[in-house]
Amino acid sequence: MKKRSLNIYGVYALMAVSLVYALFPVYWMIITSLKKSGEIITIVPTFIPKVVVFDNYIALFKKYKFLTAVSNSLTVSLVVSLVSVIVGFMAAYALARLNFRSKGIVLRSVLFAYLMPKAVLFIPLYMIITNLGLNNTLLGLCLIYPTFTIPYVIWMLVSYLKSIPLSLEEAAIIDGCSRTQSMVRIVLPLSMPGVFSTFIISVTLCWNEYLYAIVMIHDKAAKTIPLIISEMIVGDVFAWGPLMAGATIASIPILLIYLFSSNKVVGGLTVGGVKG
Repeated sequence: MKKRSLNIYGVYALMAVSLVYALFPVYWMIITSLKKSGEIITIVPTFIPKVVVFDNYIALFKKYKFLTAVSNSLTVSLVVSLVSVIVGFMAAYALARLNFRSKGIVLRSVLFAYLMPKAVLFIPLYMIITNLGLNNTLLGLCLIYPTFTIPYVIWMLVSYLKSIPLSLEEAAIIDGCSRTQSMVRIVLPLSMPGVFSTFIISVTLCWNEYLYAIVMIHDKAAKTIPLIISEMIVGDVFAWGPLMAGATIASIPILLIYLFSSNKVVGGLTVGGVKG
C-alpha cells in the first residue's frame, strides 16, 4: 500500500512538472505584456513585473488597430469553419455510407489535398482571387481557406461516421425515413462530438493562418491578427510589449471556444444504441 502511494505521488509530481513546463511560456507571455519596455529588455529577467502597466495594450489598440484585426479574424474563421463543417459533413457521409466507383481514389485525393503544401498553392490561388477582383478582401480569404479546412473536415469525419452503427440508419429507413432524413435525424445528432471537434480545429487553423493572408491582404483594414502581429517586427527590432499583448488577446477567443465546447466533445454516444 505504501509503495502504491509513492507511485501515485510520483505520477502527480511528474504531472505537476509537465504542467509547469507547458504553461510557463503562457505565463511569460502574459507578464511580458504587463511590463515596461525597459524592464522587458533587462539582462536579468524578472519573473514578476516590478510595476504592472497596460501601456502595451493601449498601444496595441491605438497604434496597430488591433480590434479591427480581431474582428476580421473572427469573421473569416467562423464563416469558413461553418461552411467547411456543413460541406465536409455531407461529403464525409457520402464517402462513409455510399458505395460508388473510385471511392478509394476520392478518399486518397482528399488526404493529398489536405497535405498539399501551401507554398505550392498560393500563387495559383492568388491569380484566381485577383482575376475575380477579390484581392484585399475578407471574401477572398473566405474562398481560399476552405482549400485546407474542407479536406481536413472530410478526412476526420469519414472515420467518425464509420464508427456509427449502420443498423441505426437501416432501422430509420425501415420506419419510413429517406436517406437524407436518416442523415439529418440519426447520423448528425450522433456525430455532433466529431462535428464540434472538427469545427474547433478548423477555427484554429483559420485563426492562425499567415501565408495566404500575407499574400492576399495588403489593406490594413482587412488584415487579420497574424498580419498585425507580424508588423510589430521590423528588421531585427521587436516591439516585445505590444507583440506579447497581441498574442495574449489573440489566444483568448480560441481558449473560450475550447472551454465552452469541451462538454460537446465527448465520445461513446452510440454505446448501447444497438443490442447484440
